[in-house]
Amino acid sequence: MKSNNSYLNGLNKGIPIALGYLSVSFGFGITAMGKGLTGLQAILISMANMTSAGQIAGIGIIAACGPIIEMLLSQFVINIRYCLMGIALTQKLDNTFTTPHRLITSFGITDEVFAVAASEDGLIGRRFMYGLITLPYIGWALGTMLGAYAGHILPPSVCSALGIAIYSMFIAIIIPPSKTDKGVLAAVLISSVMSCCFYFIPLFKGISQGFSIIICAFVTSALMAWIAPKKEEDDE
Repeated sequence: MKSNNSYLNGLNKGIPIALGYLSVSFGFGITAMGKGLTGLQAILISMANMTSAGQIAGIGIIAACGPIIEMLLSQFVINIRYCLMGIALTQKLDNTFTTPHRLITSFGITDEVFAVAASEDGLIGRRFMYGLITLPYIGWALGTMLGAYAGHILPPSVCSALGIAIYSMFIAIIIPPSKTDKGVLAAVLISSVMSCCFYFIPLFKGISQGFSIIICAFVTSALMAWIAPKKEEDDE
């Protein structure tokens, strides 16, 4: 089977992802500064992570001085999907992917990187994967830096508006599948109602943001797995 092992080809296919990450991480940089983090701290977080939802949840826990166990559990729940993506991609790797290269490139697996890599015809090589993750990583870190330091220049009203850009991305992710899949729509509604309960009902005020995310994720997943299990498609 033909293998795509071109670094330049991977670099080229990473450009659209990088541009998207540049704008989204700009919002993360502003949000991090609003939570009391310094610009350097925000940049280091983005350089050590490539997970928008995980980072947003993480800085919320940091700002609230939450315990380490809360951080660990919330990041595990939010980011466990990357493990599944990595396992799925092992079926696409050629023989140039030794264990060290698998460990290194696994750092750059995101939803968008996975989608591009998985859609490639045939096998993919380590050079292609390194090229694919290079620009998205730079775009994510650079956007965070621009957003963090733009907060010192832009008016507060503009910063507030730009700070919600990253949440707009999350909404854009769930709206399209919610229109076509009733199960996804139900999961979104259930988790949204639960999240509002944790925020507005005084009885739940003692539950921190991190643990509320964990509870919403587990309860919604378990409930939907019971109510509307995904049927396996018959092999052709």
